[in-house]
Amino acid sequence: MKKILLGLAALFFCVQATQAQLLPSFKLGIKGAVNFSSLKSEGKWLNSDTKAGFQAGVWGRVGIAGFHVQPELYYNQKKAGYKTEEGEDGEATFKSVDLPILLGTRIGLGPIGVRIQAGPVFSFAHDGEVSFSSVTDTDNYKKSSTGIIGGIGADISKFTVDLRYEHGLNNISKESDKSQKISMWSIGVGYAFL
Repeated sequence: MKKILLGLAALFFCVQATQAQLLPSFKLGIKGAVNFSSLKSEGKWLNSDTKAGFQAGVWGRVGIAGFHVQPELYYNQKKAGYKTEEGEDGEATFKSVDLPILLGTRIGLGPIGVRIQAGPVFSFAHDGEVSFSSVTDTDNYKKSSTGIIGGIGADISKFTVDLRYEHGLNNISKESDKSQKISMWSIGVGYAFL
């Protein structure tokens, strides 16, 4: 029995090694996701609740030797509930065009595989404003931000599923004494048409 299991394991790794040769692969597709985001602040001046938003866009993947680069471009609507120490509360909506550039690897056989990916994400406010459900100075927010994103995914033929975490790296507020960063979980599905 041990010999059979060792033989199957060796066969699996041989197939993986064959797939990981210098044969480039290319995929292009669409994706959609539900995200759950919140605002993180330094100090105790802001409390944030997690709210649901969405993403929709396109992705591409270029792979060689078992590794791949996956750039994406999507419209992202992040929402976060908030309450300040002054007693002001409401919901903030951040609408942006996001560009993650993910580096990763895929393990699997044929059309079924599991991926691990991570990389930077660049966000650009699509309308230049942050909308709030209560009166707040929206001019105090920057028009772009940078974050780091990572997660796991699965490929089943032309369909993809991803679970990711994104953490903001820079202060999105123009006020240095009221630092704010967005953190977000997302779960998405996609379809590769190439």
